Amino acid sequence: MLDVFKVKENNSTFARELVGGITTFLAMAYILAVNPAILSETGMDFGAVFTATALSSAIATFVMAFAANLPAALAPAMGLNAFFTYTVVKMMGCSYQFALTAVLIEGFVFIALSLTGVREAIIEAIPSCLKKSITVGIGLFITIVGLFNSGVCSTDSSVVGTVIGFVDFNFSNATALVTVIGLVLTIILYLLKIPGAILIGIIATTVIGIPFGVTQVPHGFSAVSLPSSPTLFAFDFKGILSGKFLIVLFTFLFSDMFNTIGTLTGVAEQGNLKNKDGSIKNVRQALLADAVGTVAGACLGTSTVSTYVESASGIAVGARTGLASFVTACFFLLSLFFSPVFALIPSCATAPALIFVGYMMMKPVLGIKFEDPTEGIPAFITISVTPFAYSISKGIAFGIIAYVFCKFVTKRAREVKPVTWVLFVLFIGELVFEAVN
Repeated sequence: MLDVFKVKENNSTFARELVGGITTFLAMAYILAVNPAILSETGMDFGAVFTATALSSAIATFVMAFAANLPAALAPAMGLNAFFTYTVVKMMGCSYQFALTAVLIEGFVFIALSLTGVREAIIEAIPSCLKKSITVGIGLFITIVGLFNSGVCSTDSSVVGTVIGFVDFNFSNATALVTVIGLVLTIILYLLKIPGAILIGIIATTVIGIPFGVTQVPHGFSAVSLPSSPTLFAFDFKGILSGKFLIVLFTFLFSDMFNTIGTLTGVAEQGNLKNKDGSIKNVRQALLADAVGTVAGACLGTSTVSTYVESASGIAVGARTGLASFVTACFFLLSLFFSPVFALIPSCATAPALIFVGYMMMKPVLGIKFEDPTEGIPAFITISVTPFAYSISKGIAFGIIAYVFCKFVTKRAREVKPVTWVLFVLFIGELVFEAVN
């Protein structure tokens, strides 16, 4: 197994990869509960979506492990599952079969783009300053995810605009309190150089949550359950030539493409998973993993599959190869039969891991040349937009626009690669499209 994934050649060990794979799984296991909850609002069966979520995640992550040999895990993308349910089905009045058909075709388009190297060319067109800022932006992004999922941060829309603030820490807000306790514990373990500090923190925080009432152990708890059958091949091809279908397809395609590109760029920068020329290792195979996962997910009955930023938590504890992804994929398969066990892990137990990994992803900011405003301003915009717009793809879009604009104004347009100019035009076009719709 070690030879297959070249663990020693990548300066890692079996233990690090094992801990990294488990850590990544625990950090993203919430998708097993959240995705079925969101998609079931379309009329789909909760149990069927749970099975589809676990299977599609496992399939895509196995492809990442064996084809790309990278420690990145995949699952149905948050955000796109909400678009699937609340926009396509509820707002636009489409059936979930219509939406799954769009996901299927998107997946086939991605396979074509990945095999022809188009997506790879897009990654290479992203300037170095933006690659570093994407990593930092993702760090802040997953920190905010952890803060909100745990209740440490809240929003108040009762005033003009939306105010983001920290809640009061008291025993009536047990989730926030347990999150802070878990974060302090994780920091202590890390400072003491305890191997697997983040994973131990997740498990310990889950246990700590029991007396606080946030880790719910139901009466008559049984660890084992049989999986439901997925919703297979539930497609509707009748409306694929309509303008509505093209809008849905374009949204899935565009958002997923740049979310995946941004995530891969970020985790590669964090774990130094790069070739000598600075390109991401086995990037074409990595991009193929989410394309195959998306097609598989659509056939099984779930929304678009994408690379998860939570992979950074596994990389943070030492994962460097596809062996970690293999471990994560195996746990997704196990979850089919042990869903009650994984359902015990509360969001306030994984939140400390996400928040702490946010800190660990700050380092690339030191490599950004802020003294050059044509590099520093686009980097700052990318770092700012990614967390506050709650979108990796938006962070990339505004970063590219700012980069080309700054280079053009300072008469340094020759430094902009041709593909970057194409991205600039596409992103401007997307902004105009959103404005008129």
